[in-house]
Amino acid sequence: MNVNYLPRTVDALLDRYLAGLAAVALQGAKGVGKTATAKQRADHTIDLSRPAAAEAFRAAQDPLAEVSGTTLIDEWQREPSSWDHVKRAVDDGAPAGSFIIAGSSAPRGATVHTGAGRILTLRMRPQSLYERGMHAGGDTVSLRAMLGGDADVRGHTASDLVDYVEEILAGGFPGIRRVPEELRQEQLDSYLDATVSQEFAEQGTSVRRPATLRAWMTAYAAATATTATYTAILDAATPGLPDKPARSTTLVYRDVLSRAFLLDPLPSWTPSSNHLKRLTQTEKHFLADPALAARLLGATKDSLLAGEGSGPAVPRAGTLLGSLFEHLVAQSVLTYAQASRARVGHLRTQDTRHEVDLVVERDGHIVAFEVKLAATVTDADVKHLRWLREQIGDDLRDAAVIHTGPTAYRRTDGIAVIPAALLAP
Repeated sequence: MNVNYLPRTVDALLDRYLAGLAAVALQGAKGVGKTATAKQRADHTIDLSRPAAAEAFRAAQDPLAEVSGTTLIDEWQREPSSWDHVKRAVDDGAPAGSFIIAGSSAPRGATVHTGAGRILTLRMRPQSLYERGMHAGGDTVSLRAMLGGDADVRGHTASDLVDYVEEILAGGFPGIRRVPEELRQEQLDSYLDATVSQEFAEQGTSVRRPATLRAWMTAYAAATATTATYTAILDAATPGLPDKPARSTTLVYRDVLSRAFLLDPLPSWTPSSNHLKRLTQTEKHFLADPALAARLLGATKDSLLAGEGSGPAVPRAGTLLGSLFEHLVAQSVLTYAQASRARVGHLRTQDTRHEVDLVVERDGHIVAFEVKLAATVTDADVKHLRWLREQIGDDLRDAAVIHTGPTAYRRTDGIAVIPAALLAP
């Protein structure tokens, strides 16, 4: 066990699953910390990124026959047969907590979510603001308590707009966060270059035009926190080019990046227990981390604070910084919601008159969030939350505006105002 390990929100959920299930697959983009988290619980590790270990695994008739305790199979996608070996071991009666499978690609044809089956899959995201320690040990506002309808909304933070911009650019990949600030851009460039040059090859997909793939990723980054169509993203990636890649090619880009957990789109929210209708069904675009989007777009602290750096011409309301701040908050809310086994979506009516940035639902209990790049909150900022409360009544257990200001409090209309740094699992 590593005494320097920084706790992650996913820890408690992983421990719960290992207590009752034989195998759990911990999956997520490269660099999010899967191996470190898994090793905290593993008695043995089979690292398939090491050629000798992979060769020995392939050569063995039953490579898992002699394992005991909790075995971590790391980088399983380097030897895809490892997935089937674990399945067979589970079928043969392996006890709870026998296997953790860690990898940065989803198995083809598998649905990546926590659910029934021989191997339960659990997604790990980059560090949330809470995991980064932005709350500085002070009062926080719990999403779990909000879902229960009994959140204590209070607290103060010294974090301001500049701090949030720095967090956007630093990202949530632990290894990149550890390097000196002046080297992070090079680290992010290397990460993105490896995505283009290696990720597709590892998944057996040939990229004929690497420059076009990079341009498509940049256009996707420009579409952060929007519902732009994939046609609009393609047009933004290849302006003025008569010989555009086929739509099927760009769908391959999307599918491979999704399997590598480098895209993290937010689905539209579909109510489970009320009569809200005429909602759009379009997902909202997010990469795995806002730092990747910022780097693809060449954004810097100065350019973001100056309102510059829009990137390719993808339709977007507001500034790039506003979109990246929403991404930062969404990434954290997705992590906190996972800890409460809740689902997250966004809401927009078909006539676009009403929209809510983030809707969290568990067992019919709903919490709604508006994300505002502002240090103060006005009545205009809560109008969509009020509208949603009118529509669904007591199903809405809580609602809040997430902002860049210093203080958490509850308005006289009951809507909470919470600094992003103080929202917690």
